[in-house]
Amino acid sequence: MPKVTEQYREAKRDQITDAALRCFAAKGFGASMADIIAESGLSAGAIYGNFANKAEVMNAVARKVMGSRIQEMQTLGSRERIPSPGEVLTRILTGLNEEVADTGLLLQVWGESVTDPGIRDIVDVVFGELRESYVRLFADWAVQERGLERADAHAWGKNLAAVAVGLGQGYIAQSAMFSDFDRAAYLATARGLLPH
Repeated sequence: MPKVTEQYREAKRDQITDAALRCFAAKGFGASMADIIAESGLSAGAIYGNFANKAEVMNAVARKVMGSRIQEMQTLGSRERIPSPGEVLTRILTGLNEEVADTGLLLQVWGESVTDPGIRDIVDVVFGELRESYVRLFADWAVQERGLERADAHAWGKNLAAVAVGLGQGYIAQSAMFSDFDRAAYLATARGLLPH
């Protein structure tokens, strides 16, 4: 039997994660492993050979969605000119909106995290990484553009990251709940509220 390469294994995991994302968007977190198996077109053995249970699949989905945003922030931080906090927030939310057409899924994750400790753990880790990425990027910008010392820039970035996360949550909640929500106007206003 031929040896399975890591690249092949990652492709299968991506296929499963994409199927799970579609299931969760359509059915919420009530989507079962049977739903994910059917949506993926793979066998149950292929699914369970990659993920032990639905919690692991949910973790992979969260990491896929937010991991892209975290990677984007790392790329922005490696530029010669670091974008302003307002620019960063706009880019992150625009990218998130492009990747997750139904932002209601993220709203469901937050709602479920209130009562489900397993989902809360996922949210703590994944969104904690996102928050820390904001802190680093904002602190680097403050050093570069405002001439702050590193310790002061870190404290400033940490406080501002909490506000940026809150603005992001407001964007996600309103875009999921209100059919007349003006995403472009919200992003323009949020960008103007943050330092630039």
